[in-house]
Amino acid sequence: MATVLLIEDDSALGLIVRDSLTVRGFTVLYAADGEAGLALFQQEQPDIVVADVMMPHLDGFSLTQQIRQTNPDVPIMFLTARSQTTDVVRGFELGGNDYLKKPFSLDELIVRINALLRRRAAPQSGVSEAEWVRIGRYQFDASKQKLSLDGRAILLSHREAELLRHLYEQRNQVLERNAVLLELWGDNSFFNGRSLDVFITKLRRHLRDDSSIQIVNVRGIGYKLIL
Repeated sequence: MATVLLIEDDSALGLIVRDSLTVRGFTVLYAADGEAGLALFQQEQPDIVVADVMMPHLDGFSLTQQIRQTNPDVPIMFLTARSQTTDVVRGFELGGNDYLKKPFSLDELIVRINALLRRRAAPQSGVSEAEWVRIGRYQFDASKQKLSLDGRAILLSHREAELLRHLYEQRNQVLERNAVLLELWGDNSFFNGRSLDVFITKLRRHLRDDSSIQIVNVRGIGYKLIL
């Protein structure tokens, strides 16, 4: 079963969540602040991180920034009472994968954890794992989650690589927003929609050194990768 790193400074909530996950077969590593959580992450390399945003010593957003410097793939879920759109967007921009507002049900938490773990483990399809494909002047390796241009490599997160793969497979055609949300995020909720917008922005930045490439919004429908 998967190993969950739970970082929550509210000890009562933290112990309830830890015990509930343990009963359901997860191995749970628990830390009460961001610094301790980061140390546990570096030592144990868990399968998923579930972290509060507002924590002493190191907040959840700063924790995510540090994790993403060395590990672009591990799923990170935020638990927080903060629900402003700007906070949600910032969390996704920094590399978070999901956002669960307090108070939450333990059943929903477990469903979301399992969904993130399944998406990470799912095999890629469409673009051959053994081959590079050319996107303008870039070379894209979906299996290695890497873009290359003029000898410079850009390492992508799993979600970035999957989204770019979908755009490439539908190149010069519309990639429907709802379809990609259901495929990669599991549902088309508002928060996941904002996450998709953030990842589209990230891909545009990664591809900005070739002006012939465009990812355009098709209003009310989705996105189109134009080559």
